[in-house]
Formats: sequence, C-alpha cells, structure tokens
Amino acid sequence: MASGYGLNGGVYHFDSPYSSASSQLNRIHAYLTILSFFCQANLTSPPGPSRCFPFWQEVLACYVVNTSAEDDSGKKKCAPVLEDYYECLHHKKEAARVRAIQAAYRKAEAKNPQDDVPSAAQIRRLGLLDESMEDKNLKPSAFLPHKKPSIA
Repeated sequence: MASGYGLNGGVYHFDSPYSSASSQLNRIHAYLTILSFFCQANLTSPPGPSRCFPFWQEVLACYVVNTSAEDDSGKKKCAPVLEDYYECLHHKKEAARVRAIQAAYRKAEAKNPQDDVPSAAQIRRLGLLDESMEDKNLKPSAFLPHKKPSIA
C-alpha cells in the first residue's frame, strides 16, 4: 500500500484467498469507475478553457446586452460576433483564404515556368548517387545493405 497503487501494492489480485466475494466486487466496481472516468475524460487537450471560449463569452455578452425576454430583435446586432465564434470553431474563412492563395500561386507558376527546375529523379537522388562510395569518402557499413560498385 506504500506505493499508492491499489490494495496489494500495485496490481489487483482478484483471486486472493483472503478476500471475500463482496470486497472483490467492491474493488472491481472501483476499478471500473476509475477506468470509465479516464475513458470519458478528454485527456488529450490541455486543461482550462477552450481556444474559442473568449469568443463565446463575447456572444453571450452581446445577447445579454441586446436582447430581453420580450424583445429578440437585438440578435441581429450579434451576427458579426457570432460569425467570429463560428470562424474560431470551424476555420471556414481561413481555409477559403488558403485555397485562394494556393490557386493564385499555382496560376502564377503556370504562367511563368522556371527554366532550371530539377527533375523528379534529381530531387530523389539529391546528387548523391551519381558518384562512387570512394568519391564520396564513405565506407560501406557492415550492418546496412549497400550496392557494390560494378567493375567496368
């Protein structure tokens, strides 16, 4: 128990001859409760408010100031704030802006092609495979496979 993990020092032993069936069931129930908590908890996101929480607060503040129980006409004033909140959640405007920039870049590249563009084979090789191992001052590894130079 000094380790802090469980009743038997770290591992649950449900078949212990010293424990009764009810205590085993209690331990199983506690284990499943803890397990379900960790499965339900979103442990991948950092603790604290979400990235869009400030935008949500602005939306709520706008609704509180501009609407009442009798009059809902003030919702129209909150449309820009609500739009900012949706953009924070979904990034649709940002994605459209990126697509437009990429299309303009591709169009400009198609209009002005470069003369010294390397071929795909040159990019894959990076200029390293044209020379022999001795010219590159490399020793073959005993552990990694390598192509032996052909004698010509």
